[in-house]
Amino acid sequence: MGLIGPNGSGKTTAFNLITGFLTPDAGRIRLAGEEITGLRPHAICAMGVTRTFQLVRPFPHLSALRNVMVGRIYGRAGGASMAEAATEAREILASMGLGGREDVAARHLTLADRKRLELARALATRPRVLLLDEFMAGLHPQEVEAAMALIRRIRDGGPAVIMIEHIVKAVLGLSDRVIVMNAGQLIAEGPPEAIRRDSRVIEAYLGGTGDA
Repeated sequence: MGLIGPNGSGKTTAFNLITGFLTPDAGRIRLAGEEITGLRPHAICAMGVTRTFQLVRPFPHLSALRNVMVGRIYGRAGGASMAEAATEAREILASMGLGGREDVAARHLTLADRKRLELARALATRPRVLLLDEFMAGLHPQEVEAAMALIRRIRDGGPAVIMIEHIVKAVLGLSDRVIVMNAGQLIAEGPPEAIRRDSRVIEAYLGGTGDA
């Protein structure tokens, strides 16, 4: 599912509410029918909801391998030994295109590779729902294409994915369903092609003819 809208419309706030970084003033948040409203972020992660951040937040002095091991040890499955966590972390890093860079400190990776590392760490938690907050921000066009292929593979093979993204081509090309927000309100919801033609969305966000 894609979540789009102008800056300041409430997209990241929605993610912060879902993942426990903010406590809602009203309403309820449920995961597969189970109440998660007001739980702390680590508890929500342990239940299977994890996220990435627009500004990547690795442990900069830890190796890529150790960063991903943290996700495995403290994620939904939990209880892994260091050896088990390391084995799984290596497999995930390889699937993200970071094989051979396991021992590189996160601070020495390129932006594109740090984003892949952020995604690898999130996947190591074994999420049921994966929230991606502008995963493609700052990437070059070729890197965006690679990121789209990566997200498509994750979407097809595992958790439900909800993505905030300002690259309209990417979000409409990947999503089965799109939600559009403006000034904290939901203004449209539906399949990508319907969203592309929606006059409210064009006026509030897409601009022009909606072909952006």
